Amino acid sequence: MNHDVIVLGAGLAGLAAARDLAAGGADVLVVEARDRVGGRVEQASLPDGRLVQLGGEVVGRAHTAYTALVAELGLTLTPSYVAEPGALTRATPEGVSAADPPHWFGPGDDACHRKVTAAFCALAATVDPDAPWSHPDATALDRLSVGAWLRAEGASPAVVRLWEIGQLALADGSFERTSLLAALRKHARVPGSGQYDYEAWEGLRVAEGSATVALRMAAALGGRVRTGAPVEAVTVRRTGGCSVRLAAGETLTADAVVSALPVGPLRAVAVTGVSEERLASLHHQRQALAAKFVAAYDRPFWRGHGRSGLSECEGVLGSTWPQSDGILSALVPPERFAVLLGTPAHLRTRELLDDVARLYGDEAHRPLATYVRMWGTDPWTQGYVTQWTPGDVTAVGPLHGTHEPPFYVCGSDQWVAGYMEGAVRTGRDAAGEVLRRG
Repeated sequence: MNHDVIVLGAGLAGLAAARDLAAGGADVLVVEARDRVGGRVEQASLPDGRLVQLGGEVVGRAHTAYTALVAELGLTLTPSYVAEPGALTRATPEGVSAADPPHWFGPGDDACHRKVTAAFCALAATVDPDAPWSHPDATALDRLSVGAWLRAEGASPAVVRLWEIGQLALADGSFERTSLLAALRKHARVPGSGQYDYEAWEGLRVAEGSATVALRMAAALGGRVRTGAPVEAVTVRRTGGCSVRLAAGETLTADAVVSALPVGPLRAVAVTGVSEERLASLHHQRQALAAKFVAAYDRPFWRGHGRSGLSECEGVLGSTWPQSDGILSALVPPERFAVLLGTPAHLRTRELLDDVARLYGDEAHRPLATYVRMWGTDPWTQGYVTQWTPGDVTAVGPLHGTHEPPFYVCGSDQWVAGYMEGAVRTGRDAAGEVLRRG
């Protein structure tokens, strides 16, 4: 049976695209390699009924595509962990401290931090987030790492360390290996008074659970979603008819194909009929190899220590934050993913809980349940957020996030302001392009 459109991947991007395509009257089929929908959003239930988010959780005020979709699905946005009482905690090998300044700051470091932050925000204001390669100094800004720029601006070692611990808390790669142009582009999309404003980026969550967004879209699509169907090859024919070969040997046909696969898994799909420039742009992108850890407790015991549950760390964990009452989330950044991967599987949870206990006390060792998601080695994810190393933005270039009909591209890798927002925004935009072209 021939379909109007085949969508590859049933994450937020693929489901958002398929939902709009179906609403526009298209005969759409979604094929998903996993035995579930959602991609990097996933949830589990505790015996007491609390939902635990094992993937993406939070969005911010600039994430308008995602928040609009939430409203359309009849779900509820509520303040995230930013409303939690208590101080942010920072942990390094030599100490743990709460609030500002961090414990490694000395005289003059705070003023230096304010100075370089202001310079960064001013430079970001000169970058067009939709076309960063159009900046007159794009090549130079892209080749420079954020760490190198900080030192060139006179940042003290203590200030560079503060920026680095904050960056690794987000698990998208060291600032020593992050393009300055990419960081400026990110800030230009969601400006703030600081280099990264937690409230602007992460101030909202879906009360019913972020994975419920994917589940509701999939439920409405019904039989249009096939799980357990990895894609092996895609043939694109501009003069009519595309084919998608599944790993099981079945071949599906359609008038158009929308790829909503993460860039890592997409590289394993043999795509023909698409320009070399398009494939080179897609294949140059990379994702940060990260992991997520969640520990569920009967109560938010960290409040008793005057802490909010939000932290930035130099252990195996890069950060923690409370996702909901008594449930603590954490990320392992790329630079420490190998440490976690090299730890025997039966020891990983204990060692991660040791990091949490250093932040909040021995009660951290007594969770009701724990979950580890090794995104970096998950074959259908192969990473977390897009990692832009020096030179990557200009190498990927203006084809980033655009289409080559009847082959369309969407996904969290195709935008810059939050991976759930990027997935929804580009998924809906791709569907709009398909429908406009008939």
